[in-house]
Parts: sequence; structure tokens; C-alpha cells
Amino acid sequence: MFSIVGVLVVFGCVIGGFLMDKGKLGVLIQPAELVIIFGAAVGTVLTANPIHILKGIVSGLIGVLKGSPFTKKRYIETLKMLFDLLARARKEGAIAIEADVEEPDKSPTFSKYPAFLKDHHALHFVCDTLRMAITGGVNPFDVDQMMELDMDTHHHSAAAPSASLTTMADSLPGLGIVAAVLGIVVTMGSLGGPPEAIGEKVAAALVGTFLGILLCYGMIGPIASYMSKIVDEEHNYYSVLRVVLLAFIKGTAPIMAVEMGRRAIPGHVRPTFAEVEKACRDKGDAPAA
Repeated sequence: MFSIVGVLVVFGCVIGGFLMDKGKLGVLIQPAELVIIFGAAVGTVLTANPIHILKGIVSGLIGVLKGSPFTKKRYIETLKMLFDLLARARKEGAIAIEADVEEPDKSPTFSKYPAFLKDHHALHFVCDTLRMAITGGVNPFDVDQMMELDMDTHHHSAAAPSASLTTMADSLPGLGIVAAVLGIVVTMGSLGGPPEAIGEKVAAALVGTFLGILLCYGMIGPIASYMSKIVDEEHNYYSVLRVVLLAFIKGTAPIMAVEMGRRAIPGHVRPTFAEVEKACRDKGDAPAA
């Protein structure tokens, strides 16, 4: 939501300053220039990226409008869910959560946390890791290596859409020059006509350069940057899952494993010890010793 506000501030200040300088707003309305610049930019993205990255760009843009999902509330719910699951495994044995891991959609524990259940990659990340712990015979170091590999692979894939959008933003000033050159070509064909008509065509050509630079640095570039930050926040989220799961696999008590995960949460969304403890105890389960 704040991204929309930011874009509106950029365009509002640019246009407002132009009007304060006694500029005519109608001069900036050049549909042909916009079609050349933005259409060509979209075409380069379609040419350079496979379909799964294009879908990722659309999903990323929707994510920018909604804002980051990795809030303090999301972290508290995740830590509570992990505590519920791990505490049961500690009390009843790892085999007690086998059904939850194998069929998470039917799990009474996971079903209480629909936001986590909808995050398919995070769900599989937890279930696949716990499956290793249930089967036994796997060294914690090897499990950690598998989680790290999974995280790095997912992070690389998740970062591709924002990188592609950044490339699109970088191309916009050049495409603005292309639009301006085409405008000059049109202008040269009108030489000998009324000075007012020639002036309008030159103005239209210059608007092409203006739009290319403005869209790059005032809209597409910042949006791509915000998409990249959401990807980094998602990576931090998986780091917390990794810390909790690895601590439990090493034999740490669930409440301590959750506390270790809480310490790994970025400071601006990190809940307090009391908030996490209250969330875990609200379930009615005493911390496993």
C-alpha cells in the first residue's frame, strides 16, 4: 500500500512542479510516446523470460500492493505452530506427528494455521525436514545442509522476477531515447510547416525521454526494489524455520528451539519473549522439558 502512495507522491510532485512552472499539462499527455516506451519494455520482458518468471512478476506486483506478509503476527503464529507440533513429538515420540507430516492438509495441527498451510513451499520445507527426523539415521549436519540447499535454490528462483523487472527499468531510459528519436524523425518531416506545429512535435519527442527516465527511477525501479526486499524477508522467514527445526533435531526442548528461532527474527518484526511464550501457553500445552 505504501508503494502506491510513494508512486503517487513521485508523480504528484513532478507534475505539480511542472504546473507551478506554468507548464501545460496537456503537453505531457502523449499516448504514442507511452505506447512506444512501455510497450517496447513489456516486449523485452516477454522476450527475455520464460513463463514461470512472467507469472512470478505478476505475483510479485500483487505482493507489492498487499505489502510484506512476514509481519510480527505471522512470526508469532509460525512459532506457535512449530511449538505445538514439536511439543507433541517430544511427548509422544516423533512417530506421533508422522501423519501430520505425510498429509499436512488433513493435519489437525496445520489446519489451525491456514496462512501457513497456504504457503506450500514453507509447508513442504517443514514437512520434508521433519520427515528426515522421523525416519532417523540422518545426521543433523546433513539435515542442515539439505535445508540450506533448499533455501538457496528457492531464494534464487524467487529473486528472478525482481531481477527481470529491474532489467526492464534499466531499459526504459534507452527506450525513451528511441521514442524521442522517432519524434524528431516525425518533426523533420514537418519542417516548413507552422512553427507552432513543429514546436508541438519537438515537445512530444522530449516527453518520450522524460517518460522513460520517470518510469525507470520513479516507478518500475522502486517497485522492483521492493519486490527484492520481500524476497529477502521470505529468506529470513525460512532461516527462522531452519533454526527451530535444526535445534529440535539436535535434541533441544521445543520451547528452547522456539526461543532460538525468535532470536533469528529481524528486529523490526521480532516479538518479545513474553509474546511468544503467551502464544505457546494459550494453546494449553505446557512446554516440554
